[in-house]
Amino acid sequence: QVQLVESGGGLVQPGASLRLSCAASGRTFSSATMGWFRQAPGKEREFVAAISWSGGSTDYADSVKGRCTISRDNAKNTVYLQMTNLKLEDTAVYYCRITAYWGQGTQVTVSS
Repeated sequence: QVQLVESGGGLVQPGASLRLSCAASGRTFSSATMGWFRQAPGKEREFVAAISWSGGSTDYADSVKGRCTISRDNAKNTVYLQMTNLKLEDTAVYYCRITAYWGQGTQVTVSS
């Protein structure tokens, strides 16, 4: 059974940093693109970042470009999202996605 488990969310002040992790189990995803999405209250789920299987290609939403870095460790079947200079509008539940699989999400709240 495939499971994706996100962690690393929390309550932080504007300008702070967080590192989200998503650990996959049940199969190996070393050849798959991995991605992060987020959903704020009352809004549609939106793309945040993605990384190719080799890690050599990344893509970011304009809203997080320059503030977020996605990375992966294929040996650990884990994808990360380093977020810096967090803004109020980054508040959302963050989900990782690998092929058709989604994690349960981790809450990020940015509040002063």
